[in-house]
Amino acid sequence: MNTLTNSALQTKFEEVKNLRPNFYQINDIINWDSIADLFPERKETRGAPEYDKKLMLKILFLQSCYSISDEEMEYQIKDRFSFQEFLGFPEYIPDYTTIRRFREELTEENTIELIWSELQNQIKSKGIVIEKGMIQDAKFITADPGKTNSGMSGRGQAAKTSRSRDGSWTKKGKKSIFGFKMHNKVCKKNKIICEMGISTARVHDGRIDLANPDEITYRDRGYSGCPTKVKGNATMKRGKLSIYDKLRNKRITKQRCRGEHPYGTMTRSFKADIQN
Repeated sequence: MNTLTNSALQTKFEEVKNLRPNFYQINDIINWDSIADLFPERKETRGAPEYDKKLMLKILFLQSCYSISDEEMEYQIKDRFSFQEFLGFPEYIPDYTTIRRFREELTEENTIELIWSELQNQIKSKGIVIEKGMIQDAKFITADPGKTNSGMSGRGQAAKTSRSRDGSWTKKGKKSIFGFKMHNKVCKKNKIICEMGISTARVHDGRIDLANPDEITYRDRGYSGCPTKVKGNATMKRGKLSIYDKLRNKRITKQRCRGEHPYGTMTRSFKADIQN
């Protein structure tokens, strides 16, 4: 019986390998070892065992691609052949508390900034040049609003997880949204995300300025009236507009729409739960 089961699993795995999900290519592009080397040496020998940094980094990558919770991430790793192969078929699969603790520790030091810089250097080493002319945009990342009085359908005492302690409520039109907001700065030419920030959902787009002083940045009308430090303020205008301003908005829209393409990849290819 075990032989029959193993044979069936092997056949199923070969089918999965032939499908080759998009994220498989990342292992051929990113040098995970050089990123893992950026972590400081652990001084305290007591307490929880040290993380397999390379494994944990890959897990956070998958989690960000698919926008899933820590609990769901643990389940998906154990359930999916493709995830396990991407991670190198680890003997030990970390539980959701380990995933959460690792992510929190990343934010305590400047390690996350070092990782981002290393990723940018690796991108440049592949011959992909980040040019001036940036697009800034933001999208909502929804989170579980909690068990009771959530204001959203499909929740209640049967909810599997409780409300995120860090998320916040906001409204877009008539729709209430609970969670976070992802702010991205995208290279206008090759549509690579070169800088990213996360805030709670209620933070206004205009309060997050990712541009450098020497950059021309294209942004939608949500940033109108907000102070900016950028050299060229290619921000669309709103309100009662002249013919000149309408034409100006139209020109900016043609450039700014390229900043939407990375979000399309996230939702179509990686099924990320992000919203306008």
